[in-house]
Amino acid sequence: MPREKARPPFRWRLWLSVAAWCAIFVSSAVAAREAHRYAISDAQFMLSSEDRKALTLQGVTYSARPKLLRIFAGDYGRSIFAVPLDERRRRLLAIDWVEDAAVSRVWPNRLLVRITERQPVAFVSLPLHGTSGSARFLLVDAQGVLLDPPLRAQFAFPVLTGLTDDQTDAERRVRVRAMQGLMEDLGPAGQNISEIDAAAPDDLAVVAQVEGRPLELKLGDGNYARRLQNFLLHYPEIRKHAANVTTFDLRLDDRITAKEQSNP
Repeated sequence: MPREKARPPFRWRLWLSVAAWCAIFVSSAVAAREAHRYAISDAQFMLSSEDRKALTLQGVTYSARPKLLRIFAGDYGRSIFAVPLDERRRRLLAIDWVEDAAVSRVWPNRLLVRITERQPVAFVSLPLHGTSGSARFLLVDAQGVLLDPPLRAQFAFPVLTGLTDDQTDAERRVRVRAMQGLMEDLGPAGQNISEIDAAAPDDLAVVAQVEGRPLELKLGDGNYARRLQNFLLHYPEIRKHAANVTTFDLRLDDRITAKEQSNP
């Protein structure tokens, strides 16, 4: 008769381990669910509109605080653990003056919002659509982002022209950086510059106050300080022979060309 095959031994230790891990998993899931329910529903974690310290804003100088606070209006009366922090940050970044933001929970029932604001570097004059000769003044930062001037804030910046609201931030950024390069090269002499035309970033022109007169000076693409200093050195003599001229071409380092105004 054929010999009957022996049955493999029952691996009770393996199944005991599997059962133990399943029990741990189930108990952990239940505990996590209960903890989540507790964090979402318990009153001690609720963001209270009656607590002035419930929502703290840090780093806010020029941003409109009502705009920032409005983003969290729907979170009052809810647990801070129910607030979607990434979504709130995304909405904060949509506000023009906000360059970066961080939103964090503070135990047990507060939110902390840290704002990094954009730093303006120049005024921008943009024509009003549908009007003739009218303009609105904005600010622009180093990244080419246009900013509404805040109330009760004063800035001593030149006006940067050659920017438009239909340009991309990247296109404006090229022009802003050209302006910054010019002002850095001019150093203290840049204090007398009231306007910079960066419509062509490699062919800059400025309006400078010289002997109490606003003069348009075409400076080109470099050697700005040397060209301006050379003009200022010779301007008293130039004025004797061209008293009515207000535009000068300095783009050639060895000469100064007066641009006569054409009569209409």
